Amino acid sequence: MQTTFPRLMLDHAKQRPQAAALREKVYGIWQTTTWADLAQMVRHMACGLAEAGLQRGEHLVVVGENRPRLYAAMLAAQSLGAVPVPLYQDAVATEYQFPINNAEVRFVVVEDQEQVDKMLELRETCPQLARIWYDDGRGLRNYSEPGLASLDALLEAGRAFDAAHAGFFDAEVAKADPQDVAAMFFTSGTTGNPKGVVHTHFTLLDRASAGARFDKLGPADEVLAYLPPAWIGQNIFSYAQWLACGYVVNCPESAATVMIDLKEIGPTYYFAPPRVFEGLLTSVMIRMEDAGALKRWMFHRAMDLARRVGPAIMDGQPVGALDKAKYALGNLFVYGPLRNTLGLSRVRVAYTAGEAIGPDLFTFYRAIGINLKQLYGSTETAVFVCLQPDHEVKADTVGVPIEGVEIRVTDSGEILVKSPGLLKAYYKNPEATAEVLTADGWYRTGDAGFLDAGGHLKIIDRAKDVGRLMGGPSDGAMFAPKYVENKLKFFPFIKEAVAFGDKREKVCAFVNIDFEAVGNWAERRNLPYAGYTDLAGKPEVLALVKDCVEKVNADLAADEKLAGSQISRFLVLHKELDADDGELTRTRKVRRGYIGDKYQVLVDALYGGKSEQFIETAVKFEDGRSGSVSATLKIVDAKLFPALRRAA
Repeated sequence: MQTTFPRLMLDHAKQRPQAAALREKVYGIWQTTTWADLAQMVRHMACGLAEAGLQRGEHLVVVGENRPRLYAAMLAAQSLGAVPVPLYQDAVATEYQFPINNAEVRFVVVEDQEQVDKMLELRETCPQLARIWYDDGRGLRNYSEPGLASLDALLEAGRAFDAAHAGFFDAEVAKADPQDVAAMFFTSGTTGNPKGVVHTHFTLLDRASAGARFDKLGPADEVLAYLPPAWIGQNIFSYAQWLACGYVVNCPESAATVMIDLKEIGPTYYFAPPRVFEGLLTSVMIRMEDAGALKRWMFHRAMDLARRVGPAIMDGQPVGALDKAKYALGNLFVYGPLRNTLGLSRVRVAYTAGEAIGPDLFTFYRAIGINLKQLYGSTETAVFVCLQPDHEVKADTVGVPIEGVEIRVTDSGEILVKSPGLLKAYYKNPEATAEVLTADGWYRTGDAGFLDAGGHLKIIDRAKDVGRLMGGPSDGAMFAPKYVENKLKFFPFIKEAVAFGDKREKVCAFVNIDFEAVGNWAERRNLPYAGYTDLAGKPEVLALVKDCVEKVNADLAADEKLAGSQISRFLVLHKELDADDGELTRTRKVRRGYIGDKYQVLVDALYGGKSEQFIETAVKFEDGRSGSVSATLKIVDAKLFPALRRAA
């Protein structure tokens, strides 16, 4: 798309000034920002930033939840030719140090007191940090730090500057070229420092528009922006596609009100990683277990029918007249009310990505009439590489290459991508750029997979993580840790898993239980517990997890290539893996190497044949305090199944 973000915003403001652009829930009431309101806000904010000294090509860090004035700050920076850099709002202060110094950031726009405190804490290590503007002033009345001011003050200064320099803003917007840098996103950094992924207006808008054409998105659509704006997936759905399509972006009041806000808005276009869909289903199943016998019977009968014929109806395939009539009845009494309870009654297109989604979970949503599909992409590809077309949806693939995309699979199984949406470069990192971009324009994804007979892409694992077992009965067998971990996480009782096995004689695993799901399971069985650590160590819970592990092993035994990846031994960790403790990235990807080093004593116990192991671990609490958690963990042996050989 040969335009820029600010020009698209101005086009919407000119063509339909009074149409809603953004909504934000404040004190329980939805407040609407029209395109005309937004254009005025961006104009004044850009003028205020210009007066403060923001230069073309300079970086502006933006930290917070999805908020209209933070979106306006990004547009204001882009209007001046500066580059917005969204960072994760739940990161601790030290995690901002590298991006801020790497990008030589002088100016920051944040949401509230929590983020202001983090930025003030960083001034010793980031001395160039001169100006901090905040959106929400609650708790900041008595702050008198140099360079700290509200966005209201910035807008007021911008109004005065605009009045004195009438043609300034329009002239600055006109200078922009589609090939100019539009934004920078820092990768989650599973190893080492995060890398700044540089994207232009063209790369982001081209992919946003291709995705919009694929699913016929337009101004009538509604989205709920509730995931971190620093994650490129959220940024594409609620920023790039928002400006490309002109639909309405709705910002929840807080993380705690997302489910209520979802029901009130009823989005038509919805995106969530698998963990959100898992959480929604877990909450439904917990409520159903507590329901009366008649309701439970009706629900389970209706769901049996839905799983049998629902996906076929969704895919437009022929279904018998009797089944169709039964499904219509089920839709009236069960599926429709259930979609409404989930807040997904108006969804026309729903996507999931980021991790593999369990086939049962995926089938559940499609069975009750929600058009849930999968996509494939990354920060470096501006998200959209493969999408699943309507009526061609498979649980085990991520779709077909969309408009403008070419895919090639190397002899080693690595997926290469050529697309108009590829990153310009990694910021100040030519070596890393050269590693992922080939001389002839292909991007090395680092993912291993293949294209099936229908042209759909199937992902196995990260190419660098695919290893081999050494010694033992499975010597030389392929080991794909993420594939194994995802199979474990398909069970509602398992929240996270970490598998080990490369260059070892067998596969062992750490497991995190889902506290809510297992807690509810325990309560129904009158099993008392005093918190996560206590619940995770219960013999009954270990037996529950063992059953899940052995079902995964039986499933793996049916896969000729991965039968050797069956889990021999496992333990349930005494604490939840946490980004604040360095065990997960901010996008909740497992840092397998770090976890292996941190819990080396547990890895040694698994492979050393021990039946239990004491561990004490330092943890960080949400309020910033430090402490420790200790426990003696039981190590459980799991049943292995003989590999099923395919007939010749």
